[in-house]
Amino acid sequence: MTECIVVRHGQASFGSEDYDILSERGWQQSRWLGDYWRETGIRFDRILCGSLRRHRQTTEGICEGLQVAGRGGYEIVSQLDEFDFLDVVRLYRAHNPGCAPGPNASRADFYRFLKQGMLAWAAGEIMPAESWCSFERRIREVLGLICDSAKGSRTLVVSSGGAIAMMIRQILGSPPESVANLNMQIQNTATSRFFFSAQGISLHSFNHVPHLDRGERRGLITYS
Repeated sequence: MTECIVVRHGQASFGSEDYDILSERGWQQSRWLGDYWRETGIRFDRILCGSLRRHRQTTEGICEGLQVAGRGGYEIVSQLDEFDFLDVVRLYRAHNPGCAPGPNASRADFYRFLKQGMLAWAAGEIMPAESWCSFERRIREVLGLICDSAKGSRTLVVSSGGAIAMMIRQILGSPPESVANLNMQIQNTATSRFFFSAQGISLHSFNHVPHLDRGERRGLITYS
């Protein structure tokens, strides 16, 4: 069986001028994941990541923990990038101004609003630059690219919550609403494992953080 482990990026810089940079906690989450895999003897034949900075930084942090060459040792695949959640929020706010969170709203309020925006996007009520069909298409393309890995190999993929949720929706054949629901659950540097065979793709596990689910590290589990 060919195996793929998909990782959501480490904690980004929510609330700052540039979200697309790992926080120090995000770097630590990434290095700890690499440490965990090195200690448990997991190695990768192929490493793919999205083109966003938080994807590349997470990949480099994991490689640092694995003690393998990081920079230049992975393939950048833009189809793994996240959808433009700020565009979705902007359009949904214009569509439903009375529901929009205020300037002092909590992170939870923002993500509830984003979920509503994603549902509106899937239903065709708002039309960001990337249509829902285009998002589905590029994730289908990247699943085909991952499936093209050598038989019996193990591939590491670093991406974002929305893209990972869309992968799972397509593998399971679940309704579009599941993308929004799954997206809100995925923890930073959480791993989901897939197996590929001639019969197709199967989901083996979802949203695990074994490198964080221990002692004092549990307090460092994040979702943004």
